[in-house]
Amino acid sequence: MKNQFTAIIKQDGEWWLGWIEEIPGVNCQEATHEELIESLKITLQEALAFNREEALLNAGAYYQEELIAL
Repeated sequence: MKNQFTAIIKQDGEWWLGWIEEIPGVNCQEATHEELIESLKITLQEALAFNREEALLNAGAYYQEELIAL
């Protein structure tokens, strides 16, 4: 299963700004569009990994995982 997310992107003066619509806090600013896309990918991967780690830590020793699709 491949996850897809929506990047909201705009140019503001000399800077490119971007946000991942579905994940609060994932936003970046770069000098070029290409750099912005790469930064958003890296930041999104880091945020998802952190959220997974935090969820597992909060779940404790006994839990189950289930895939949920919308």
